[in-house]
Amino acid sequence: MDRRTLVADAALGIVAGQGMKALTHRAVDVASGSPAGTTSNYFRTRAALVAAAVDRLEERDLALWSVGAGETTAPPLPGGPDALAESLAAYVAILAGPQADLTRARLVLSLAEPDAVAAGHARFMRVARGMVEASGIDRPDERARWLADYCDGVLLHQLTARRGEPFDRAEAESAIGRLLA
Repeated sequence: MDRRTLVADAALGIVAGQGMKALTHRAVDVASGSPAGTTSNYFRTRAALVAAAVDRLEERDLALWSVGAGETTAPPLPGGPDALAESLAAYVAILAGPQADLTRARLVLSLAEPDAVAAGHARFMRVARGMVEASGIDRPDERARWLADYCDGVLLHQLTARRGEPFDRAEAESAIGRLLA
C-alpha cells in the first residue's frame, strides 16, 4: 500500500473512532506511523485531507462490493429483484459488522462535511439506479432512493441504538425485497 493510501486510511480510522475534531495532520501522522509532516506534505489543508478520506472511503466501498467479481468501476448487476435484495442485504451485513468502522467514518463525514460527500453520494445513486433498472424493477429513481434511505437508516441504528445486537441479514433481505416489490 502506498503512503497516500496509508494516510487516507489512517484519517478514516481517526474519524471513525474519535470524530472530526480529532482529525489533524499530526494525528494522522501518528496513526499511520508516518514521520511528522508527512500528512501535511501530501494533503496541505484540512479540506484536502478530508477529500482524501472521502475518496478513499468510496474506493474501499467499491472494493468491498466487488470482491471476487473483478469489477473496478461499478458493482455487478444482479439478476432480478430477489438477487438484488440478497446482494444488498449481504453488503449491509458487511458494513454493519466487519466494516463497521468504515460505516462510522461515512456517517461522521456525512454529518460534518456534507458537501465533501455529495459527489460520491450522487455516483452511488447512479449505480443504485442502474442496479434497480437492470433488475427489471419499475420506478428505478424512486426505488434507488428508498434503498439508500433504508440501508443508511439500518446502518445508523445498527451502530448506535442496536449496538451489540447481531445484524439480522434475513430480515434486511426481506425488507429490501418489500421495497423493491
